[in-house]
Amino acid sequence: MADRVHPSAKPNGNATNIAAGAAVNAKAAAKPPQSHPPAAKNQMYNPNRIPYRPTPTAYHRHNRRRCTCRRCFCFCCFWSLLLICTVLLLAAIAGAGFYFLFRPKPPAFSVSSLKIIQFKLTTTSDDTTHLTVKLNLTLSTKNPNKKLIYNYDPISLTVNSNSVLLANGSFTGFSSGPNNITIIHSTLSMASQVLDADSISSLKSDLKRKNGLPMKILLDTMVLAKMDKLKSKEVGIRVTCDGIHGRIPTGKTPAVASTTNAKCKADLRMKILKWTF
Repeated sequence: MADRVHPSAKPNGNATNIAAGAAVNAKAAAKPPQSHPPAAKNQMYNPNRIPYRPTPTAYHRHNRRRCTCRRCFCFCCFWSLLLICTVLLLAAIAGAGFYFLFRPKPPAFSVSSLKIIQFKLTTTSDDTTHLTVKLNLTLSTKNPNKKLIYNYDPISLTVNSNSVLLANGSFTGFSSGPNNITIIHSTLSMASQVLDADSISSLKSDLKRKNGLPMKILLDTMVLAKMDKLKSKEVGIRVTCDGIHGRIPTGKTPAVASTTNAKCKADLRMKILKWTF
């Protein structure tokens, strides 16, 4: 008797798997895509790999150029200051050596005599006061140095009484050798100078003093010091002589001013731009 083949009650496994896969695909298609970043790949260390070096940008190049310019400026300032300090130091050393070697001394001035030849105050019809003065002045200057020679430019002479100008004059330039005394004789005058009210009152009150009219003599010139082949630059010098008193002459006889207490002081005058010291 032939055997019957009965179908199995269990469903076919392949068919079941196919159906399950189709269901999963349908659910995956129905779900919205997720925005998750992709997983990072594992980086393997490579010792032969060249490291990344970014190229310099324009900003870095500008900074480098600015630093270089600043460094050059600093170097220039440093060397300039060093050079100036070195020159000043050498000049100071040379000046100190010259001073201690030759002991230079300034020239000495003194008033020998001052004669008032004419002193007249006149008032015109229009109530204007005029001053006419004529003076004879004798000064002496001495060079106390043993090797230095002083060369003087023409000298400008002025005589004042307080703030009132009395007379002015000049004297030619000269050279004063070592240990030499030079006599300066000059005639100073002022003709018909118009005075204001303050000057008139000042002169009249000074003329009533017991000692007479106070006068001050000013000498302005340029002087140059010379020794052998060495020669200095010309510098200004002002000599001020005060302590002089005089009276108005009577008649044609000149009045001799008192110069017993006269003292003269010489000061250098340095001119820088528009200022004179």
